[in-house]
Amino acid sequence: MEYRIEQEMDLQKKLEILADAAKYDVACTSSGVDRKNDGRGLGNCTAPGICHSFSADGRCISLLKILFTNECIYDCRYCMNRRSNDILRASFTPQEICELTVGFYRRNYIEGLFLSSGIIRSPDFTMELLYQTLYKLRHEYQFQGYIHVKAIPGADPELVERTGYLADRMSVNLELPTAEGLQMLAPQKKRSGMLAPIRQVQQMRNQNKKELTVYRHAPRFVPAGQSTQMIIGATGENDFQIMKVAEHMYKKYELKRVFYSAFIRVNDDSLLPALPGGPPLLREHRLYQADWLLRYYGFETEELLSEDRPDFNVFLDPKCDWALRHLEQFPVEVMRADYYTLLRVPGIGYRSARRIVKARRLGTLDYPDLKKMGVVLKRAVYFITCGGKQMYPVKLQEDYILRNILDGKEKLQPGFKQEPAYEQLSLFDDPRFSV
Repeated sequence: MEYRIEQEMDLQKKLEILADAAKYDVACTSSGVDRKNDGRGLGNCTAPGICHSFSADGRCISLLKILFTNECIYDCRYCMNRRSNDILRASFTPQEICELTVGFYRRNYIEGLFLSSGIIRSPDFTMELLYQTLYKLRHEYQFQGYIHVKAIPGADPELVERTGYLADRMSVNLELPTAEGLQMLAPQKKRSGMLAPIRQVQQMRNQNKKELTVYRHAPRFVPAGQSTQMIIGATGENDFQIMKVAEHMYKKYELKRVFYSAFIRVNDDSLLPALPGGPPLLREHRLYQADWLLRYYGFETEELLSEDRPDFNVFLDPKCDWALRHLEQFPVEVMRADYYTLLRVPGIGYRSARRIVKARRLGTLDYPDLKKMGVVLKRAVYFITCGGKQMYPVKLQEDYILRNILDGKEKLQPGFKQEPAYEQLSLFDDPRFSV
């Protein structure tokens, strides 16, 4: 089958097709890197993040998230863009992506670019197009904002390296958690081929860090690190297997993030699960919660799950579930417990734990103080004492705590207000954000 880059299609139509096609790729994240404008270009990059969400400092920020093309030489059973699907195809040119990115940026619609792609003609051909796009943005348009780009498995390592010096973050999707699942649903792809660019980026980043210690102004290679994505629920792996894969990627390849995408049945295929209840969104949510515990709270996968207990409790978040199975370690006295012990208390996050450790040096804390520091008292109250006292009488019993946590009508004591919830915004939800 022969592919060509569509030239006649209207740019607005291409944007609609390729922005919609990119929605299944969730591996976009905060930048994690600072780069100031040097006065000669457009934009800058700040560590709080470039993502389609809220940043660490509370700002709502967005990026242009598109595919270069939805053409593909592969026929992965789970993918909307698979070769055998009869769908409308489109491809950008490097020039068109540059114009869109700079145009959106100047109108203050976006703060960066997330660029992925199907595989057109060959991995090398596709990677070369991505490289040309980033080169134009950086050198011809002098764009200094955030760019996240996909490294194409099977592409020439030299192309990956050259592109890495232009991007802030790179990612390679593992697609499925195990090689067995990949063989079943995407036999044209090999796990070793996906790990090769991940390993290359890791080695190049480590080498670049050494260069920067000697040459402070040396070009930076993928300064915001790399991430990956796994589809959850398309194959039969349990949560324990999935988390072990994620833990391995963090420890061996030093990834910044592993993303989990609940499987959506977009193709009618006998090898794909039926999903009568819809995509496993709650399972995806539990995996993200557990992933947070691995990255920020010092947990190991074996503490949360085991071969005998391989799946997360759908009714409780992983941290609370762990605490209920280890009641012998509670209650924790917040005025004396060390930072790492506080991290294991449901309702206490890593930021609030740091605030507690810092604030208690200056005086005695009480429960209103904890609330102001961000502690979720509706959960923490069962597992802590403050100054040797409980907030109000509670039992340290699994059934009692579980019943109260699951009771959505439970109220805090008078004077404690529940914080409002916030929704994520989308670049394309507002009709004003059209080309």
